[in-house]
Amino acid sequence: MASERITISRVLMRARRVLRNDQLILAVLAVFVGACSGGAIIVFREGISQVQSVFYGTGSERLYEHVATLPWWWVLLAPTVGGLLVGLLFQYFLRRKRASTVADVIAATALRSGRMSLRRGLKTAIIDCLSIGVGASVGREGPAVHLGASLGGYLAKVLHLTRSLSRTLMGCGVAAAVAASFNAPIAGALFANEVIIGHYGLSAFAPIVISSVVGTMVSHAYFGDFPAFIITQHVGVSFVEMPAFAILGLLAAFSAIGVMYGVTAAGKVSAKVPGPVWLRPGVGGFLVGGIAIFIPHVLGLGYGVTDDALKEALPWAILLAAFIGKLVATTISIGFGFGGGIFSAALCIGAMLGGVYGVAVTNVFHGLSSGADIYTVVGMGAVAAAILGAPISTTLIIFEMTSDYGLTVAVMVAVVISSIVTKQITGHSFFTWQLARRGLDLRSGFESALLRDLRVRDVMVIECARIGPEVRLPEIRKLLPGAPGGEIFVVDDDDALVGTITLSDLAGFAFDEDVDDLVTASDVARLHPHVIAITDDLEHAMEVFSNCGEQRIAVVDSIDSLIFHGCVHERDVFAAYNRALVENRREEHE
Repeated sequence: MASERITISRVLMRARRVLRNDQLILAVLAVFVGACSGGAIIVFREGISQVQSVFYGTGSERLYEHVATLPWWWVLLAPTVGGLLVGLLFQYFLRRKRASTVADVIAATALRSGRMSLRRGLKTAIIDCLSIGVGASVGREGPAVHLGASLGGYLAKVLHLTRSLSRTLMGCGVAAAVAASFNAPIAGALFANEVIIGHYGLSAFAPIVISSVVGTMVSHAYFGDFPAFIITQHVGVSFVEMPAFAILGLLAAFSAIGVMYGVTAAGKVSAKVPGPVWLRPGVGGFLVGGIAIFIPHVLGLGYGVTDDALKEALPWAILLAAFIGKLVATTISIGFGFGGGIFSAALCIGAMLGGVYGVAVTNVFHGLSSGADIYTVVGMGAVAAAILGAPISTTLIIFEMTSDYGLTVAVMVAVVISSIVTKQITGHSFFTWQLARRGLDLRSGFESALLRDLRVRDVMVIECARIGPEVRLPEIRKLLPGAPGGEIFVVDDDDALVGTITLSDLAGFAFDEDVDDLVTASDVARLHPHVIAITDDLEHAMEVFSNCGEQRIAVVDSIDSLIFHGCVHERDVFAAYNRALVENRREEHE
């Protein structure tokens, strides 16, 4: 009996150790998140197809061929009416002026400890589904990323996971969503680490890979094992062409910059549209529909157009018109407030640019060119990488679609050039640029993001020496030597901060006992001291400490009310930052 009890005890102890193993728990959760994200992407893609069928009579990704047969008024009316519906949904369903994007996912991992609202994620997915289905020139991968991240973030919130585990689960959702969308599990995993998580630490990478594979399996079970684009067989890429690919990378950078500045310009124009905000997507839909009357290739995701460009099935003039039209339609769609992402549009713009450039190069250097379709693929990767700020993931997506090492080298050359030039001119990717427009600059890295994720309430001290403004001088002399930090906070009957008293403030009255009954705390206090709101982040706290040169600062409810809560010491702020930094570095190197 004793031996049996010992055996049972050992089994229970091992079970407890297993259940406390974060990596095992993450692996199980990664499978669940991957399956849910993969299923959600299936529903999302089918939803787009159904909406498109209602508005255009076809759910095919080759939308432009069907639109070319429709009367002009239909082509103009469909995105206009759809835009009005999108605007109304923003106003009364989501109750926000804009849809959530990949930029919001990046902000959530950096600033909100990996927490996202599932309800908002689902509502945003519905609006994105409608936007794409009515013909807005946007992408479906961005919404897929946001939806997958929302699922992972919500699960982390329900389970009360730590900041590190929450970020990892969000990355799992993102990886599964990208993998399910592109049939590219490797690229999905690396995209989540490169763009969302910000590092390739094994502790995060392993569960993200699991989710990416599971998401791909779910997608395969429904759609079949087919690549997003079919690349025709071609001759090998010559290293003699590398300068031509580098020039294409430069052109891709300028195209990406044009998209980013174009969206800004379109946003400024849309802000001047008279009437309620919900009208703006309708106006944008009208403009996109006007372009589509002459260039139907601009509507929707553009996968059919991209596929035809890869097959060299489009004339040079059509490629050029589609390139210009798609670029303008994309900036209008995003700038005027349609929901949706940028990746599909970037691939299409890049394909058109690469096709135009490839035809020109092939005609001039016929004996040296490997074919216009090769330049189409390279253009896709170069523009997408420059806009997304994800050169590694984009290159791997192309590699998984083509399985061609030589072509991947050509893509890498163009991707490096386009990414560097775009970063040097704008300083941002499309996502960090969106965040910068909202006042969130993450270019300083995740170290600054760690400070913004920590709050003053987490490090403040409540046990501070405090007295009322009517307290007399003898009592102040008695309390001050024993006060923490040699400082007393003067607080009135409404708990509002009046000022602070230190030994230096008391110097003029220290030995003058004649005024003991005349001088009160309000007389000797240093009025209007530096304060920090309890809701401020530690980055702001560090700025205040740096500017005022003090070691202790009062913490108040708000700058207006000055309701006193306690105080915060500079060393506690740095200690909290160091702990978070060590945890972040540990996560990256595990």
